[in-house]
Amino acid sequence: MRMATTLSVVLLASAGIGHAVVTSLDEDIARVDPFRDMKNRPEAGHGMNVLLVGTDGRDKITESERRTYRLGGAPCHCTDTIMIVHISEDRERASVVSLPRDSYAETPEHTDETTGKRHGPHPLKLNAAYAEGGPNLTVRTVENMTHVKIDHYLEVDFTSFMKTVDVLGGVRVCTTQPLKDSYTGLDLAAGSHLLNGGQALQYVRSRHVDGASDLGRMQRQQRFLAALVEQTTSSGVLMNPMKFRDVTRAVLGSVRADKGFGTDELLDLGRAMRNFSPSSSEFTTVPIGQMGYVVKGIGSTLKWDGAKSRKLFTALRDDKPLAAPRPHRSEARRVDVSPQQIQVQVENGTGTAGLGKRVDSALASTGFRTTRRPTNAADRTARRTVVSYDPRWDRSAKSLAAALPGAELREVKGQGAVLKVTAGSDFEKVKRVRADDPYQGEFGATTGDQVVCP
Repeated sequence: MRMATTLSVVLLASAGIGHAVVTSLDEDIARVDPFRDMKNRPEAGHGMNVLLVGTDGRDKITESERRTYRLGGAPCHCTDTIMIVHISEDRERASVVSLPRDSYAETPEHTDETTGKRHGPHPLKLNAAYAEGGPNLTVRTVENMTHVKIDHYLEVDFTSFMKTVDVLGGVRVCTTQPLKDSYTGLDLAAGSHLLNGGQALQYVRSRHVDGASDLGRMQRQQRFLAALVEQTTSSGVLMNPMKFRDVTRAVLGSVRADKGFGTDELLDLGRAMRNFSPSSSEFTTVPIGQMGYVVKGIGSTLKWDGAKSRKLFTALRDDKPLAAPRPHRSEARRVDVSPQQIQVQVENGTGTAGLGKRVDSALASTGFRTTRRPTNAADRTARRTVVSYDPRWDRSAKSLAAALPGAELREVKGQGAVLKVTAGSDFEKVKRVRADDPYQGEFGATTGDQVVCP
């Protein structure tokens, strides 16, 4: 969200319209110092890296909006969205890498912003770094995890997000499947939808649409960013100083940025990005190595794939495109939900030693997010393999069952996002499946023009 608004600002500047407008808007931005007293930082790479965070701040939300868009409850004062936005050195490409909020992280030594207490390094979920140490600890933690030097920091809350979408006249998104989430109130039929600010917030916040959970939500956020860039660059708002002023003021009143991200930086960046478009943006998520990585005192986290994530962030530092041409894909059965978005717990329902481990390994090698810790079922006489699932994740269950020919689907209300496979004596092999999903290639990246409405 913040990336698209920033791009709007610089694109207007590149058109030669906005020096006075941009200068006046710069005065509206609240400033923070996320780089205070930082030492031993990563070496600078090529291009510019912006840490974009979306907080769950909702102080200015009206009671009507709280009820309509399910925004009740106390905010956790943590980061709901965390992304690294890399602007290439030639200013012709923006690469967006989403960092899951539940990522397992380890903080450097720091002082708690609330209590003033000094803390040594310790584990936590990535989004909790903001509550404990604000922007400064968030930047330091991200740099420690990625070894990418962050050049600028931008923070946006619920209010500015909704206002921006409304001033733009809404943003159009498309879905091939119905999207429904009882937690946020999202309820979209398959097809094309013009979302207002509140509906857009439901769309990007929903985590319970399917078994993809937070990973699926991040893909929807990325799709929304691509749609927002499309709307901003094609609607004429960038060429209309008054409309542009209204859009940016809707956001900047509740945005916080580092002190170094000012008018001159916006104008210089804008002049270099004259031909920016959705195809100039690319999106991916940091590779996950283990779902449900349990840490005492913290709970279930997502642990990054060390080798793959290092390769991704090396490409970012070296200013290389992430969305390389997609390789030829072997024949595989097409399903609605990609294996990479489906969490699976395997158990051995037979007396055959090692069957659970064999099934777990076969599913993992096909892309499913298994726990890699198979267990033994209480009943070891299963003749048929069973996929147990919560009805809210029925599409994921059908996709998993397609990889296990002959498996029985068994509905278990309240089971949650993790699907369970009980291996029976009929198990032979796992068949390859794939979704018609633009998130392909080495880093699972896609360009913006591949995910906007046709």
